[in-house]
Amino acid sequence: MTPRPVDPARDPAEPALATTVTIEFEGRRYEGVRGQTVAGILLSHDVLDWRTTSVSGAGRGLFCGIGVCFDCVVSVDGVRDVRACQRRARGGELVERQHDRLPEPREER
Repeated sequence: MTPRPVDPARDPAEPALATTVTIEFEGRRYEGVRGQTVAGILLSHDVLDWRTTSVSGAGRGLFCGIGVCFDCVVSVDGVRDVRACQRRARGGELVERQHDRLPEPREER
């Protein structure tokens, strides 16, 4: 395996310049870095919840942070059930709070 040439003008330990992206949530725009998760952008702006529970309407946001628990699901550009902790921002996304009502109980016959 041949190593990649190193640009002598750039210190390889320094991070490359990040590209700023913007997402929209509840009518506000939030800036982050391309590749940062939707959850990461929201958390960096002190937005702690972006889903509500079906029974009590309590706010939910990041819980496990690894895509296992589904507490952070949102709609992104109309696609439902997107895990905000897994979805990397590309810029321009419309992120919407997700709230699912429980179905009404069926009448027994």
